[in-house]
Amino acid sequence: MAKILVVDDEKVLVKGIKFNLENEGYEVEVGYDGEQAVELARNGGFDLVILDLMMPKIDGLQACMRIREFSNVPVIMLTARSEDTDKIIGFECGADDYITKPFNILELKARIRAMLRRAGASGQKDKASRVQQGHIVLDTDERSAWRDGVSVELTAREFDLMELLMRNPGRVYSRENLLNIVWGYEYAGEYRTVDVHIRRLREKLELDPANPEYILTKWGVGYYLKST
Repeated sequence: MAKILVVDDEKVLVKGIKFNLENEGYEVEVGYDGEQAVELARNGGFDLVILDLMMPKIDGLQACMRIREFSNVPVIMLTARSEDTDKIIGFECGADDYITKPFNILELKARIRAMLRRAGASGQKDKASRVQQGHIVLDTDERSAWRDGVSVELTAREFDLMELLMRNPGRVYSRENLLNIVWGYEYAGEYRTVDVHIRRLREKLELDPANPEYILTKWGVGYYLKST
């Protein structure tokens, strides 16, 4: 089981990341400032560290540099900034990857899986990159999809939505849940967006989109993927 350290002064964000990563089977510890990040990383034996750029006491860049003095643990930086110069600074300070807020939790999970795989520390033997339900197949490393053996082009949001459903067959998600998980809080209330994407996924992946076999509706509740 891979062990991950998450450090950010936004406690609600940390709680959400911890919840999602523990659901994936990771062991997660958390901190809320740069000094905690360094001390926890020094003593915790982590396989991966997630650091916010802007934190109290010392910022994420300084924390990352200090961690690099005693460890080569993979580091993902979180930031509200998107300028290329910030990314360059982050990499020069020893960060291995960079993700800009607000981010999609599925994107963060994909980055974590890829980094742990490169580092040889993935504890997710049961979370293979290729997932399949019936005639629908996704490869989450290549971000490619197939319907009955034929390659299908999905947009980034369509892929993220389908991956979530396929990794959790039988679980019913409300449109609000799907917006929060796949789109993030900036899309709150735009439920029609979910309906449109579900329709497009059915058109692209179902053999008979008018009578879907896998991408199903639980009337009055939400959407789910039928388990084979």
